[in-house]
Amino acid sequence: MIRVHRRTFLESAAMLSAVSAIQTRLAVAAAGSPKKAVLITMLPRDLPYLDRFKMALDAGFEGLEAQTATDPKIADQIREASSKSGLRIHSVMNMAHWANPISSADPEKVNASVAGMETSLRNAKLWGADTVLLVPAVVDPKTMYSDAYTRSQKVIRERILPLAKELKVIIGIEEVWNKFLLSPMEFARYVDEFKSPWVRAYFDIGNVVLYGYPQDWIRTLGKRIVKMHLKDFAMDRNNGRFYWKNPGEGDVEWPEVRKAIGEIGYDGFITTEIGGGDATYLKDVVARLDRFLAGQPPVPK
Repeated sequence: MIRVHRRTFLESAAMLSAVSAIQTRLAVAAAGSPKKAVLITMLPRDLPYLDRFKMALDAGFEGLEAQTATDPKIADQIREASSKSGLRIHSVMNMAHWANPISSADPEKVNASVAGMETSLRNAKLWGADTVLLVPAVVDPKTMYSDAYTRSQKVIRERILPLAKELKVIIGIEEVWNKFLLSPMEFARYVDEFKSPWVRAYFDIGNVVLYGYPQDWIRTLGKRIVKMHLKDFAMDRNNGRFYWKNPGEGDVEWPEVRKAIGEIGYDGFITTEIGGGDATYLKDVVARLDRFLAGQPPVPK
């Protein structure tokens, strides 16, 4: 039996920790500087758009993800607020794909979903956003997995992609809890099969924790990723319940995620998709993001 002196063991442990910290910093440096963004629903809804956008800027956010605006007057108000405040709208969250998934066998639902994407793409063009988020399919008792796959690709390719190319707005495919695209390899394949620069991956860090590791998905998807959503995830093993959490309050291994982001060289927007709050709350969220982007845990230990 080999005996290890306590002092030697501690010195070795400290050295390994230092090496790990250096590796993380190198990975962070390689990634440039991803930009911090906020989902529009996190801002106080009782305030005018301009005041909301100014609050986001004051908190330290650099961009905003808006949601589909079907009313042209609202769309113009959002455009004006972005212009006057200087807060860039970098993406649009399409809102039509849950009630009317494009993978449905019902033509009316598909038509409604396509119309929603058309509105979202035109919103993006109006606001200067370069991406629209799309949940591509929903697998349910009436929709087989294979049907969801082929139907959604056909509709995107034939009815959505032409407008995206015309407007020069990227379709960002997101993985969510829709029983679809359940592995990073399948997600990568799904995106690649379009063979188009206008279809890429919109990766949500918190959504995969239940059945995978975000850092693994990030490395597999690599340059396919055009945008990221950020939230933490916590599972209560005693009662089987799960909770969406602020960064640093759940099960995500944030330094490892940051390292993976560095390895793929991602420096686009990372949008927080969590509960909203007042100015103090938003500044706390930004502080967590800053620690995460620096390769540290979002909450100091």
